[in-house]
Amino acid sequence: MAVRAILVERTNVITDNKENQNRLAAIREFVQTIAIPAEEEVVAKNRIPETIVDVMRGNGYFGWSIPKEYGGSGLSTEELALANIEISQAATAFRARAGTNTGIGSEGLIQDGTREQKDRWLPKLASGEVTGCLALTEPEAGSDATALQTRAQLKLEEGEKKFVIDGTKRYITNAPIADLFTVFARTNPDDLSYKGITAFLIPKDRPGISAGPEHRKMGQAGSPVSEVYLHNVVATQDDVLGGELGKGFSTAMKALNKQRINLAALCIGPAIRMLDEALAHVKKREQFGKPIAEFQLVQAMLAESKVEIEAAKALVLETARARDRGEDITTQASICKYYASEMCGRVADRVVQIFGGAGYCADIGGPIEMLYRDVRLFRLYEGTSQIHLLNIAKRILK
Repeated sequence: MAVRAILVERTNVITDNKENQNRLAAIREFVQTIAIPAEEEVVAKNRIPETIVDVMRGNGYFGWSIPKEYGGSGLSTEELALANIEISQAATAFRARAGTNTGIGSEGLIQDGTREQKDRWLPKLASGEVTGCLALTEPEAGSDATALQTRAQLKLEEGEKKFVIDGTKRYITNAPIADLFTVFARTNPDDLSYKGITAFLIPKDRPGISAGPEHRKMGQAGSPVSEVYLHNVVATQDDVLGGELGKGFSTAMKALNKQRINLAALCIGPAIRMLDEALAHVKKREQFGKPIAEFQLVQAMLAESKVEIEAAKALVLETARARDRGEDITTQASICKYYASEMCGRVADRVVQIFGGAGYCADIGGPIEMLYRDVRLFRLYEGTSQIHLLNIAKRILK
């Protein structure tokens, strides 16, 4: 009886299986017929064509995780993970363009925003009219997010609370094209712990906030990343996310816990794509008079890749289901992010090895060289692999 109850609970995580399957099929078609054919142009111009972004808006990709009452799809964590696995089989830029809206750019607002804040911003984020981003990382505050130096000084003007924000944020995805910044700043200078940090919702047209020039990156062309500068940015109490001071760090952790599941799913898609490319390659590439698919050492690399992809997928989906059931998945989210990102790196390395020189040349090996560079970042952002190992160790030692 207990087992049956658990199984029923899990099947209810996907609200409508037919609708979910139709959604995944539509994403798959978008990837195959629109995104993948545009990859070379995206890399060459370092931009996704706006016509394709409009298609993504029309398909509802920006609102996957935003509640239906605000114009989104209201996907469960499991449904979102499955969607991310599909869209990430194209170049990373495509999922990153909408990914901040379906992840860290909206999740804090969904979790902790006031009703007024949700009414103002979530419909625009869901439609893709507004692009959101999370401005947390700083030059001296990366893995140790509580070390941030950005300050929000409280001032009283005619009896009204106002905050003057000064600081610099670094490596902020979508900052150059963002319309809404979730900015984390220290509002209590006497409390250097996480309790002194507050989150603010700052629109791009607020005087004093600006994005720096795009960083020149190793990979992920078409996904703009830059610094964010805040100089005498004035915020009101209405801009405080959730309306309460000192809750910013807990909001960030809620967003990042879910985002780590999202990112783990986003590591699985490129691994599937690279394995598919390798399977097609080994059947037509010949050495010593026969296809290299017949060589056992090549077969071993293919098999190892398949095993790791399926293990990562099972781990991510089970963790997503656990979150949907309301369980604390802090440890499991770190495990997912660590394993999936490292797995993707190993698959990428094997596939380049299978392609040989063609895998190293952008003009011969198709997307392999691009994907190899794209996926390297997975082991760095949303917590490095080393930080996740430390977090996992601390929690299991408790």
